[in-house]
Amino acid sequence: MSATKSLLIELGTEELPPKALDELSAAFLRGISDGLAKRGIAGDLDQAAAYASPRRLAVHIPNVAGGQPEQSVERRGPALGAALDKDGQPSKALLGFAQSCGVDVAQLEKLETDKGGWYVWRTLKPAQPLSALLPEIVDEALKGLPIPRPMRWASHDYSFVRPAHWLVMLHGADVINGDILGLTSGRASRGHRFMHPSAVQVADADSWLDAMRAAKVLADPAERRQRIRDEIAAVTAQTGGVPRVTDELLNEIANLTEWPVAIACTFEREFLAVPPEALVTTMETNQKFVPVFNAAGKLTEHFIGIANIQSSDPAEIRKGYERVIRPRFADAKFFWDEDLKTPLASQMEPLKTVTYQQSLGSVWDKSVRVAELARIIANRVGVDAGLATRAAALSKCDLLTRMVGEFPELQGIMGRYYARHDGETAEVAEALDSFYQPRFGGDAIAADAVGRVLAVAERLDTLAGIFAVGMKPSGNKDPFALRRAALGMARTLIEGGLEIDLRSSFVEALELLPDAALAAGLKPGKDGAAPTLNAGQRRAALAGELYDFVMDRLRGYYADQGFLSAPFEAVLVVQPGSLPDFDRRLRAVAEFGLRPEAASLAAANKRVGNILRKQAEEPGALAISRTVDSAYFESAAERDLAEALASAQRDTAPFLQTGNYTAVLDRLSRLQGPVDLFFESVLVNAEDPAVRANRLALLGQLKAQFGAIADISLL
Repeated sequence: MSATKSLLIELGTEELPPKALDELSAAFLRGISDGLAKRGIAGDLDQAAAYASPRRLAVHIPNVAGGQPEQSVERRGPALGAALDKDGQPSKALLGFAQSCGVDVAQLEKLETDKGGWYVWRTLKPAQPLSALLPEIVDEALKGLPIPRPMRWASHDYSFVRPAHWLVMLHGADVINGDILGLTSGRASRGHRFMHPSAVQVADADSWLDAMRAAKVLADPAERRQRIRDEIAAVTAQTGGVPRVTDELLNEIANLTEWPVAIACTFEREFLAVPPEALVTTMETNQKFVPVFNAAGKLTEHFIGIANIQSSDPAEIRKGYERVIRPRFADAKFFWDEDLKTPLASQMEPLKTVTYQQSLGSVWDKSVRVAELARIIANRVGVDAGLATRAAALSKCDLLTRMVGEFPELQGIMGRYYARHDGETAEVAEALDSFYQPRFGGDAIAADAVGRVLAVAERLDTLAGIFAVGMKPSGNKDPFALRRAALGMARTLIEGGLEIDLRSSFVEALELLPDAALAAGLKPGKDGAAPTLNAGQRRAALAGELYDFVMDRLRGYYADQGFLSAPFEAVLVVQPGSLPDFDRRLRAVAEFGLRPEAASLAAANKRVGNILRKQAEEPGALAISRTVDSAYFESAAERDLAEALASAQRDTAPFLQTGNYTAVLDRLSRLQGPVDLFFESVLVNAEDPAVRANRLALLGQLKAQFGAIADISLL
């Protein structure tokens, strides 16, 4: 076997999809590494590197062995009990197994373990060189790439994400021969399409990266991203301004270029009259240009294009970029000017012609329901109900504007601008934009009170309506984005501190739905009979489902914050109505779980629960009073626990009223001593029924005090 050397695999293609390039590159590296490991070929896989550019996928792995060692192979055959017939002769199963191994029965061995015995065939598989195995490894890795729509080219019967044009496979300086996707491997790579169109002969695996760099290709995505940052910084040092380069835009530009060069450009200042979000969306999303702002954060007429070539005449590239952006900005300005001629409120009536969902009516119908929910919620949380209902009435009007028709991602943002132009209050205008928050994972909730109320009302109606018509999410199908809506609503309630009863709010949202919506989601009873639930029962059942659906979203929300599942499940048992209240309980229980008394008190609560449950299930079970009669105490431990519980109840009552659950559990933790002493010295199931009932009542009070916050036994 030859010495270890670096391994390089490069597949050259036509331009790969930029948004998929990072995932393809990572998957290719994973496939090659797994293929080597599966075949026992040693290499520094922890130092393996993936490289990618618009025209290539590559993997470099240091110190890869020249082949695999001999491998021990063991095949297990029939069990000893089934291997011989009643005459002691080999059974058909044993004969078939020996034949499949290509040996006689006499050459098989017996394997006996404590779980049974089997006939086995053991042999050594000869070592194979890397040159014989690598083509198969590469082929497997390519077939395992996440390609939703592979394409074919020419008359080939194979397919890939894009047509492939060259293949380099080097082990050190040695070419590993192989035929993949109709290509024969070699050492000939290719440089930049325009700046170095001729073939690049790669001397060895370790010199490939420098060879690409010399051929005007930065094959390392991290190096390209840094060059883009440096190029942008150099341009803005001359022109001034503050460029905005999001990670998403930077990655996409890096995946569109092999030798990025920044070009300073400008557009006509008259376009700055258009809301900057529209211009920035056009630059970033449509053209992959970098917008430039001034020190105050205001958009300027400057922008930066990233060319994929070091041109001898950059002015011509600049003219091209400016020529491309001009008509798109002109369209945006036209949409803006035309939309301003029509008051936003005048779009309410046309919303009646836009269907939201067949059984749920039009978008206007939805707006009416949301306005009523916003009024109810605003009154409960101390927000101006008039502002909330006005914002709800206008919340969908910008969907019919020309600007949002062209740029759907600007819904809400444009509503804010149009509302300000029409003289709506600042609170209403802001809410038209902010109620969409959080728009994505990690986004903040609405910062304004009216926006938070509207955000909750909007999502309440969406969740209630879609659940009612029977279109709840299943598996990975969630066409109405209900999981995102549920989490966004929950976050707004928790982080915004909105104290409303979630289950009751869902019932109210369901009551506002048309009768057709509730009927649409009903499933026939057995043998096609009419459903047995009436409207009220169905609303209650749906509200319970919706509550559970939201709680499922909160499991992940709190897990991301580092909370363990046990405290969450302990609080969930008591089904808090308000999500801020749920949050306070969870944080208190999680903190309590770290106390030294927690384990003992959790075990005691579990024991109490088991005792009370067993007592309730017994035939002729005692009627347990909620009050404890000291006349039936037979030991000091009973009296001490009763006094400790009474004292704790007095001390914690004000904390319970204010929701200070941390203080409640801090006080209850002092019950550990009396509780432990009670179980050490008192027999709960006393022979005297009255004494037994009194002791059960005492334990019931203990469970109730902890159960007012959470089911501590789950800790």
